[in-house]
Amino acid sequence: MSFRRTRALQRLGTFQSPKPSINPQTFIDARIVKTGFDPNTCRSNFKVRDALQRGDLSHARGLFDEMPQRNTISTNLMISSYVKAGNISDARGLFDAMVQRTAVSWTILIGGYSKNNEFGEAFKLFAEMNRWGTEPDYVTFATLLSGCSELDSAIEVVQVHAHIIKLGYESTLMVCNSLIDSYCKTQRLDLAHQLYEEIPRRDTVTFNALITGYSKDGLNDEAIKLFMEMQNSGHKPSDFTFAAVLCAGIGLEEKVFGQQVHGLVVKTNFVRNVFVGNALLDFYSKHDGMVEARTLFDEMPELDGVSYNIIITGLAWNGQLKESLYLFRKLQFTEFDRRQFPYSTMLSVAAVTSNFELGRKIHTQAIVTTADSEILVANALVDMYAKCGRFKEANSIFSDLSQRSAVTWTAMISAYVQNGLHEEGLKLFNEMRRANVGGDQATLASILKASANLASLSLGKQLHSSIIKSGFMSSVFSGSALLDMYAKCGSLRDSLQTFQEMPKRNPVSWNALISAYAQNGDGEGTLRSFEHMVGSGFEPDSVSFLSVLTACSRCGLLDEGLNYFNSMTSVYKLVPKKEHYASIIDVLCRGGRFDEAEKLMARMPVEPDEIIWSSVLNASRIHKNQEMAMKAANQLFNMAELRDAAPYVNMSNIYAAAGQWDNVGKVKKAMRERGLRKTPAYSWVEIKHKVHTFTANDKSHPKMGEIRKKIDALGMLMEKEGYEPDTSCALHNEEEEIKAESLKYHSERLAIAFALISTPEGSPILVMKNLRACTDCHAAIKIISKIVDREITVRDSSRFHHFRDGFCSCGDFW
Repeated sequence: MSFRRTRALQRLGTFQSPKPSINPQTFIDARIVKTGFDPNTCRSNFKVRDALQRGDLSHARGLFDEMPQRNTISTNLMISSYVKAGNISDARGLFDAMVQRTAVSWTILIGGYSKNNEFGEAFKLFAEMNRWGTEPDYVTFATLLSGCSELDSAIEVVQVHAHIIKLGYESTLMVCNSLIDSYCKTQRLDLAHQLYEEIPRRDTVTFNALITGYSKDGLNDEAIKLFMEMQNSGHKPSDFTFAAVLCAGIGLEEKVFGQQVHGLVVKTNFVRNVFVGNALLDFYSKHDGMVEARTLFDEMPELDGVSYNIIITGLAWNGQLKESLYLFRKLQFTEFDRRQFPYSTMLSVAAVTSNFELGRKIHTQAIVTTADSEILVANALVDMYAKCGRFKEANSIFSDLSQRSAVTWTAMISAYVQNGLHEEGLKLFNEMRRANVGGDQATLASILKASANLASLSLGKQLHSSIIKSGFMSSVFSGSALLDMYAKCGSLRDSLQTFQEMPKRNPVSWNALISAYAQNGDGEGTLRSFEHMVGSGFEPDSVSFLSVLTACSRCGLLDEGLNYFNSMTSVYKLVPKKEHYASIIDVLCRGGRFDEAEKLMARMPVEPDEIIWSSVLNASRIHKNQEMAMKAANQLFNMAELRDAAPYVNMSNIYAAAGQWDNVGKVKKAMRERGLRKTPAYSWVEIKHKVHTFTANDKSHPKMGEIRKKIDALGMLMEKEGYEPDTSCALHNEEEEIKAESLKYHSERLAIAFALISTPEGSPILVMKNLRACTDCHAAIKIISKIVDREITVRDSSRFHHFRDGFCSCGDFW
């Protein structure tokens, strides 16, 4: 029975019902009905995608517009293509016309705004997405955060973070990495570090984001510690890791660190990566390692435009201008983007060397490639033309700029100041402030230099206040510029206070202090500061030695000067430059050791120039060594170019002092034939924020009557103190009485007399003179300081003279 039933069941299992007849033209898949799928729309989408893949966006748009029915995929395709093409306007137009939008639609357009660095618009769209009730996914969050690069977007990032936690994506690594990166970019490193500590899992991207954040914010030690933690945790570094940690290494000022990273780069086989190679090039070029940088550049298997930019800029910064220019010319024959060439660097080279022709050629190339519209290049153009003395062209470019940053203004201001047009620089600085453009440290340094050269102590103190308000006092750069300003205004006390208040000191600040003592004729202070610098662990450089030798020259420290000069090579392995030779020759000549000076000039590796022979001539005048004076004068008179008529004037004065009036006439005739004119002597003094200028025997000042009365009154008191005019300083062939009368009205005496009648009793007086003060005025001012019981400071072309109680700080040696 059971057997029969089994057979029956088997027969039943093999039974097949007859198949219904199906017409293929009327066949419809149930899934098509269920999903609303349209084969025609699908085919049209494929055609649109095909056109887009061929890069024919306009044809794709035509196909899209002809579609009888479109779906979300169709519109998303077009929006995505417009976003990739950078056409956000058309992408937004299509998006706004959509009836149904998916999370993908929102994410694509958010990504477009993020890519265009429009995080504000991206965030608005994200907020609108939430109002529409469309839930963002982890891709939306990562896409939105990728565009966050604005410092003032920290609040929005925190709000996005809250949404991420609400929707449960706080453990998604991609989202966490994007959040850390965004917090770093908005300078909320505290929140970035907190999130880093809290996330359950990390990868290389996590470490890269935080290392980069630390590095960009100057927290170099933290960046390197995190790099070490990354190594210890077993995460492999990427090219971005090496770039970030090398950037942090730049701030450490230790070349050995970069060399260690270089070793790791080789070990991990990233040495062939051009991105990492460029980071190494940048590190070496900023650590006085141009030999290593050039070797690496020559050995790199792949170079790009950035590689050339870094090496060319590095060479230029390190003074290797010819090599920099050579590589720039070599770059011309590559296929790299010409718009990205280092035009600003080459324009700076032209500016530094005053090579107007080179600058003009670079400008032409920048115009052809439209690179001149970039603000960095425009700033360099302004700087180049101004430093080449082409202020008309510089002003033209400056005026045409639609946007002028602090850098642009500073380029013009510093050019005016460097060309000696200090008042014009100050006027431009005032225009900059009226335009509500805040200056940076470089701006303030240029204006401090202008106020120093004008001896405007009141302006310098105003700038000091601005530096404090701007928060730049902690900067060594600003502090050193401020110290130098006070020194050049004769206020050594304020210079020392500024130095003592510096939170950090480096070789630049020490050099500024050494120079301050040297400028004010304090030889002991100069040498003491130099030794303190060495004792503090800082290595003196060529600038340090130049200040020391200058002080030795001005203070008659002959043996000390020779010892320091010799120590440059024997102790510190520094090669003396032309200016060091000029200083030590001046030391020898002022000490009357002309034979030694001649021997040194014969064996030094550079040819004696106008500066060196002028110092020999000046020392010959002091020591009344007419033979040596004639030798120096002949060398100067035979030079193809001279800066001014000073050598002729000096020689004329030597003959006049000796009473050789025929020779005086010959020298003056030779000067006229050469087309040179004596620079008129003038002095100036600042009273109540206004500068008053005087020339010898000046009668133009509105208070000249009162000034002359003061001079006459002082003259009577000076006679009682034993003053006798030194008529040898009146270098004219006239009667002694006329000579003595003319000495009374030298420009510095007029300035001092005006200051005496215009300022409260007992207040200090600061007078500037463009030329060297004569010995008679020097003697007279010593006595005046005693009579009026005031400190009188005179800065002439040679040095500062601080007169008090009948004595001068120079000890009558200048």
